[in-house]
Amino acid sequence: MNYIGIDLGGTNIKGALVSAEGEILKEHSIPTRVDLGPEAVAERIGQVIAQLFDGECAVGGVGVGCPGTVDDASGIVRFAANLNFVNFDLRSALRAHTALPIHLGNDANAAALGEALFGCGRGAESTIVVTLGTGVGGGVVLGGKLLTGYTGAASEIGHMVIAENGEECTCGSRGCFEAYSSATALIRDTKRAMAAHPESLLHAVAAEHGGVDGRTAFLARERGDEAGTQVVEDYIEHLTCGLTNLVNIFFPEVLALSGGVANQGDALLLPLRERVRERSFGSRYAVSHTRIELCTLGYRAGVIGAAMLARE
Repeated sequence: MNYIGIDLGGTNIKGALVSAEGEILKEHSIPTRVDLGPEAVAERIGQVIAQLFDGECAVGGVGVGCPGTVDDASGIVRFAANLNFVNFDLRSALRAHTALPIHLGNDANAAALGEALFGCGRGAESTIVVTLGTGVGGGVVLGGKLLTGYTGAASEIGHMVIAENGEECTCGSRGCFEAYSSATALIRDTKRAMAAHPESLLHAVAAEHGGVDGRTAFLARERGDEAGTQVVEDYIEHLTCGLTNLVNIFFPEVLALSGGVANQGDALLLPLRERVRERSFGSRYAVSHTRIELCTLGYRAGVIGAAMLARE
């Protein structure tokens, strides 16, 4: 049996026909056109489904990974800011365009499910995926099943508080993991360091690469820059705090990182692995430890995981 996975983003609607074994058989994408309104977005999802389902192969259903708070039981997207969805009955809207069964899930959760089943967590008993991008997202997969919580809003990893009354977060709270460990936070702290240290190599590195981004402080550290080194050190400490909390709560077999910041590779992974292990509860007596890895499926994790929402 095959399944259709839809990764619904604010810019593009990506879709794929996926086998039960996680193999992508066909792909199609179109612009989302949020400006046209929710019903029009649903119609465009229907267009992608139609391109992927030609009736020649058996398709067991459609899974849709959507940003925001998603309630699969009711089929309603409670809130998705980037899509202008507020209590939008997405399942009912899609039924006007396809007769296939439809299952919904949060997009970060769907991507985590894809990685857990067919990516870096394949074969593992439990996997947590943490995405270090504009924000901090992710998902928790235990025993092959997503942890979705009472209303489908569980696993908002980025919004656990790691610093009481700390940096303001986009969610309106303060001290969230996202406010310290996102690429946005890393860029903010790099710019602060540049303002405080006009002599720093951070300025030259930023100029060479067309502005400040998530790489700037890491590149400056490679050249021995003190300000860049301090930015990276602080970032890794905050990330260690959040990841250690996740290990202490869930003790997953695999904790996987994705997103732009994760592209720093060993410069990030090696200190993280050491610090998270030594700070995890009972680490000195543990026989097995959580493995911190990089995600492997890239952008396809979203469509593969969404398809698996339908399979499950």
